[in-house]
Amino acid sequence: MTITPFTIDIPQRDLDDLAARLANTRWPDEIDGVGWGLGTPLGYLQELAEYWRLRYDWRTHEERLNGFPGFLTNIDGANVHFLHARSPEPDAIPLVLTHGWPGSIVEFLDVIGPLSDPRAYGGDPGDAFHVVVPSLPGFGFSGPTTEANWGSDRTADAWVELLSRLGYERFGLHGGDWGAIVSRAVGVRCPERVIGAHLTMLPHAVPRSEADLAGLTGEELARSEAALARGREFQSGELGYAMIQATKPQTLAYGLTDSPAGQLGWLVEKFKSYSDSRDVPEDAIDRDDLLTSVMLYWLTGTANSSSRIYATLGPAWGTPPPQSTVPTGVAVFPKDTGLPIRHLAERTDNVVHWSTPDRGGHFPGLEVPDLLIDDLRTFFRPLR
Repeated sequence: MTITPFTIDIPQRDLDDLAARLANTRWPDEIDGVGWGLGTPLGYLQELAEYWRLRYDWRTHEERLNGFPGFLTNIDGANVHFLHARSPEPDAIPLVLTHGWPGSIVEFLDVIGPLSDPRAYGGDPGDAFHVVVPSLPGFGFSGPTTEANWGSDRTADAWVELLSRLGYERFGLHGGDWGAIVSRAVGVRCPERVIGAHLTMLPHAVPRSEADLAGLTGEELARSEAALARGREFQSGELGYAMIQATKPQTLAYGLTDSPAGQLGWLVEKFKSYSDSRDVPEDAIDRDDLLTSVMLYWLTGTANSSSRIYATLGPAWGTPPPQSTVPTGVAVFPKDTGLPIRHLAERTDNVVHWSTPDRGGHFPGLEVPDLLIDDLRTFFRPLR
């Protein structure tokens, strides 16, 4: 039950080792003119790795992370690291923000302040939250884990226990990617504790065939056709990483754990593919934020344990989820990996809020934090 304050303090020898490994990277060949078509381009990654080695300042970003109160607690045999920003407002409600892969708690650094203390940012103090930002078990300072079955249900149970330890009886949830899956699982498994769940991903509501579009007309049909095309594009060209991490994460981990350039290339390609970017991921996401997120994988040696979350899906991969009764809000950012449509979502979820922002992708907290903050406030306002 112990919750211990935790300050990030990476030994300098680890930073020196990183710099040396980057300087001595053995680079692969590349076919001319393929761009991002076969993965992260060589020239781009070489330039980014050199920036990482010579210009990126971890200590600056370590200080930023430590600017939020950080803690560790052990739940069900795993260390759970989390940030916890209590609001100064007396009527604030607890809100858990959960990241996914290849993300981290860095996704939410720009939203913690406005959500926890809106008055200080020119907002309505009635929209205040006590903000809890945990690292998924196996990710960052919540890892590595030592058991193989840290999936969404077990993590959901851990989140309920964490909120109990913090003294929060009822709370709201937000997540994208695995964070959406975990947040939804909390609502399914413990609905009486959940005020509402705000999600930016709902895989089971992404259309898979023309049959899913039956009966739709006008703008709704056009939007759903775009969602179907996006889903097919993702299925055919973007799922390779998930198949590898679901089946052979140990084999992959040798390269990612030994080579920072390998870890960087593996993660940054997804930031490019899944964000509202044009030519490079930095079109949508600040370069230092990208590298800080990569650092949380590299410095903690959690390439393997974070990948293993995919291996927990097993036979459940692609099967219909259990019904959720908690009030659910869905924000569909246009460049996300899969675009759910409302009539499919309403078959399984109690949808009370649906929004379609005009920009942003899979990482709204990094790409369009202003839109994410506004949508969270709008969703939770009537549920308080």
